[in-house]
Amino acid sequence: MDGSVVIIGSGLGGLECGYILARHGFKVTVLEQSDRIGGCLQTFVRGRALFDTGFHYVGGLGDGEPLNRLFSYFGLMALPWKRLDPECSDEVVIGGKSYPFACGHVRFAERLSEHFPHQKENILKYTSFLKNVGDHIFDAFTCRDTFSMDLFSRSAYGFLKETISDPLLRQVLSGTSLKMELDAESLPLYVFAQIHNSYISSAWRLLGGGSQIADSLAEDIRAMGGEIRTDAKVTAIIEAGGRAAKVEVNGGETLDADWIISDIHPSATLALVEESAAFRNIYRRRISALQNTYGMFTANIRLKPGTLKYVNRNIFIHDQDTDLWRPVSGKTGSVMVNWPVPYDGSEDAISLDLLTPMRWEEVAKWSGCPVGHRGEDYVEFKRLKTDRCVAMAETVIPGLRDAIDRVYTSTPLSYGSYLADPDGTAYGLKKDWRSPMTTVLSPKTPLPGLLLTGQNLNLHGMLGVSVTSLFTCAEILGIDEMRNIISVPL
Repeated sequence: MDGSVVIIGSGLGGLECGYILARHGFKVTVLEQSDRIGGCLQTFVRGRALFDTGFHYVGGLGDGEPLNRLFSYFGLMALPWKRLDPECSDEVVIGGKSYPFACGHVRFAERLSEHFPHQKENILKYTSFLKNVGDHIFDAFTCRDTFSMDLFSRSAYGFLKETISDPLLRQVLSGTSLKMELDAESLPLYVFAQIHNSYISSAWRLLGGGSQIADSLAEDIRAMGGEIRTDAKVTAIIEAGGRAAKVEVNGGETLDADWIISDIHPSATLALVEESAAFRNIYRRRISALQNTYGMFTANIRLKPGTLKYVNRNIFIHDQDTDLWRPVSGKTGSVMVNWPVPYDGSEDAISLDLLTPMRWEEVAKWSGCPVGHRGEDYVEFKRLKTDRCVAMAETVIPGLRDAIDRVYTSTPLSYGSYLADPDGTAYGLKKDWRSPMTTVLSPKTPLPGLLLTGQNLNLHGMLGVSVTSLFTCAEILGIDEMRNIISVPL
């Protein structure tokens, strides 16, 4: 198939769309404003430690599982994946008491039922429901899709209250949810169920960091005749003949394209399109009014050699009085501990990451300051936040503070500055079960020739973005071809 495609942004969604279309004969050009590709897949090195910016672990990568099917197509299963402990891939700690999350729906229920024997039937009902949702993730590419939009129209919190009668167990089951923004008022059940199901199925880390995913996709795109350019900021999308026809790069050069795919935030995409009859004011107002999910504060910690052992699970620590579904802005009541796989093959940890939710308003007063010039009060703010996260983590990891060699921190300001994410959002636009038709965006925009992709659409995360890349490419190649890619029968 002939045709040209320009893709704005080199995050996972943009690169996956580029891979699919290059494989189908399109001339693909990926434009990245930064000097490095990958978006949140980027890694950085400090001394002997390698850190991820946004990628920490994935679910559903086992044989026959959804992400495995997708990553097999994208040629990513050859990367050095390391499976987390199937008996406890995630550990939830609430008020000092630990609860294991095992992999496999039956084993997951068995292990939690040891702590909540009176809730055994409810736990089985919960895991059975999640598995059913996960089993139908590709139904949208067939004629069998009968309930995904129904689940976007149901409350995740309402489902949890209906299914689980024990309040503590509800907190425990929500305890690994730092990979999404829990909101009792708005979170759709579909988002909650698909993401949790994938991690119950299996959980994996990547030895050497997430940049390998971006590098692999980019290498394959180039091998298929595509081009990937860095330091190439798209400054305008230009309409001609009633459709998106070209992009302006760095304020001067223009590139023609049969299709333009934007992997950046929808509001940033609209800002690139000047007056257009296709984008009525009501549509622009609708997009600009959508809320973003919260951002993250991250403390990337380089450890002193030989001080702590590598832990093959994630740890989610919560204060006893923290309501996970109604978090208080500015209060650090939850922290996730992630252990990057030691690249030297030793049993000693080289580094670890501490992550906690952070809303934009906590850092908004410094948003007008250049990187590196935000003042001593910003430095002190980060120091206090780091100290609180370390104190929480040390309740589970004795000796952590003494093991620290160096700490590198980031806030939502960092994501806004380096990745151009509005409000430093970690998970893109906020979906709302009360208004799915306005908060769950389609890849197709009102301007012919301009498509969207990435975490702001259907579902965030590695699985969600990968599925969304198929939805986006279906607008060009057709839904039947996407079904062939994932080998789903009618």
